Amino acid sequence: MAKKKTVLPDKKAEQLAPHTEDGADQYLTTNQGVRINDNQNTLKAGERGPSLLEDFIMREKITHFDHERIPERIVHARGAGAHGYFQVYESMADYTKAGFLCDPARRTPVFVRFSTVAGSRGSTDLARDVRGFAVKFYTDEGNYDLVGNNMPVFFIQDAVKFPDFVHAVKPEPHNEMPQAASAHDTFWDFVSIMPETMHMIMWVMSDRAIPRSFRMMEGFGVHTFRWINAAGKGCFVKFHWKPLLGVHSVAWEEAQQISGKDPDFHRRDLWNAIETGNFPEYELGVQLIPEEDEHKYPFDLLDPTKLIPEEVVPVKRIGKMVLDRNPDNFFAETEQVAFHPGHLVPGIDFTNDPLLQGRLFSYLDTQLSRLGSPNFHEIPINRPVAPVHNNQRDGHMRQTINRGGTAYEPNTVSAGCPFQAKMADGGFSSYTERIDGQKIRGRSKSFFDHFSQAALFYHSQSPAEQRHLINALRFELGKVTDVDIRVRVVGLLSQVDNSLATAVAEGLGLAVPAQPEQPINRSIPADGDPAQYQPHTVKQPVEKSDALSMAHTVKDTVKTRQVAFLIADGVEANSITAMKEALLKAGAQVQLIAPRLGSVKTTGSGSVEADQSLLVAASVLFDAVYVPGGADSATVLEQHPDAIRFINEAYRHCKPIAVAGEGLQVLKATHVPPKEAPGVVVNGQPKAFIAAMAQHRFWEREAVTQSR
Repeated sequence: MAKKKTVLPDKKAEQLAPHTEDGADQYLTTNQGVRINDNQNTLKAGERGPSLLEDFIMREKITHFDHERIPERIVHARGAGAHGYFQVYESMADYTKAGFLCDPARRTPVFVRFSTVAGSRGSTDLARDVRGFAVKFYTDEGNYDLVGNNMPVFFIQDAVKFPDFVHAVKPEPHNEMPQAASAHDTFWDFVSIMPETMHMIMWVMSDRAIPRSFRMMEGFGVHTFRWINAAGKGCFVKFHWKPLLGVHSVAWEEAQQISGKDPDFHRRDLWNAIETGNFPEYELGVQLIPEEDEHKYPFDLLDPTKLIPEEVVPVKRIGKMVLDRNPDNFFAETEQVAFHPGHLVPGIDFTNDPLLQGRLFSYLDTQLSRLGSPNFHEIPINRPVAPVHNNQRDGHMRQTINRGGTAYEPNTVSAGCPFQAKMADGGFSSYTERIDGQKIRGRSKSFFDHFSQAALFYHSQSPAEQRHLINALRFELGKVTDVDIRVRVVGLLSQVDNSLATAVAEGLGLAVPAQPEQPINRSIPADGDPAQYQPHTVKQPVEKSDALSMAHTVKDTVKTRQVAFLIADGVEANSITAMKEALLKAGAQVQLIAPRLGSVKTTGSGSVEADQSLLVAASVLFDAVYVPGGADSATVLEQHPDAIRFINEAYRHCKPIAVAGEGLQVLKATHVPPKEAPGVVVNGQPKAFIAAMAQHRFWEREAVTQSR
């Protein structure tokens, strides 16, 4: 007799079947099914008050986010690191009691990790992206982590939105594309309905997002922090890292080609610079704001989408960091290093910035997932140089062998040890700050100026930088398939600058909306006046800021610049030697590029060894190009398609080019204008070539090239 088939009740069948979820026409809920009323704001003690630990919605959301991928970092997965030291120029004791900032004789060891944000560990170094700039100071008072980026602001104002932002910019969930790129629908959809992103969009669409090198980009602490001196007096502080080589970028087309030629371009550049003794150097700068000036400015110091123009509060350079040693093992050091903005030392403290407050929870939670144990601080790269004594015990992968019979405090069995340290003995004490306010989900009205500083950034750019920013927006939005998203973004851009919006819209075949669509404001308190919580503009203290444009960066050095010498049999030996000696003396580096590897005959009976062949080398991997003299060499090169392409690309990407003697014959075979163009040295004079290289790029050539 056949066995009777069991028919499950509908509800039970649903529970046993693979679970599927579709959020269409549904309310937003927690993982426990509780409907969420406000998904925009962390629970705070007052609009500008600190975030509260009891916010179970924020903690559940970020906990889930922190544990979504193991063991790779969810963001900043692709990185490169280096060891070094930091030394303050003069004591900062008037402002902070942090020991490493008060003793000019003290060298504090550091480990720095640079990274991209959106891509996986296997993605390219040259993605258009924010770059992480995280520094771990191994101070005598404990580890201090300054976890920053190469841009001074961020996309969002409240940490509760961080998972949403990252989910939007990551590859789309249904097909895992595109990798390490923001040029897709979900990212720009998020942007188009979150106007608070507009200032950061200006930065990330600018050339700052495609740096020439980790050694040639700025770093910022992003948030406003607090310093406290020995007398207990506090002040606000913004952190800046200023590279001594200046701030430089590459062209977008060049970045795309480098990604194919050498996706490890930034990693290799950092490693080789240190190996050859060209140690990267940065000065630490601070903007100090007295507490009584907290509300002095038309922007809120607690808003992470805002910066303080350097013309308003100058950056004081207080010390220098030198990176002088490469890691011995990438995984053990660069991959396992664990940063956390909550790793503080006495004299440095937080503010109530709602993005910073969420990071204080998220970073520690992430390390527990990535490194698998609360003992991640015992991994050598994370281990402090200051002694560690506490009553914590056990846990997965514990390395310390704890002696003694007590694992609690206070105690009498071990004579009370280890015991609390008084402030005079270096004990950390949180800054005393008065907090008055209702428990609320919301944000201050001072956070709703989303366009003024975006406009300040755009207006501060040089014409070339503005052109690059417009083209970047055209490229990114050109990859967006939903026209409604493009229209909404153009509408937001029109509130930054109408000429910017018009130029972007023209490239997309759109018209600028006469009335931009206003995103639904999800941050209005139940009893709030909607008019006061709408995006608005506030007059800024300056109309332009030179510090925001790379056109005003350091342009007096060619140290570590990579120069390609294009040569072939019959090259003039003196023409190589004179230029090479001058470049090496100035600190540049030279590579001889020939049609093939091996010996290359020079005029007379000599020879030189080629460093790379034209099959392997590419102009995008060099900062400048030189063609020495020599009739036979010139004849070969002018007929070699790779050599001609090498020079044409270098010219297209606005790089310095020099030729000597018969090298001019090669130049005439290219698309380079026959008359001397900006950055093109036709007389082979080393001094003139070095002066041109110090300018980095001649972006004015773009306008001529694009108009031909």
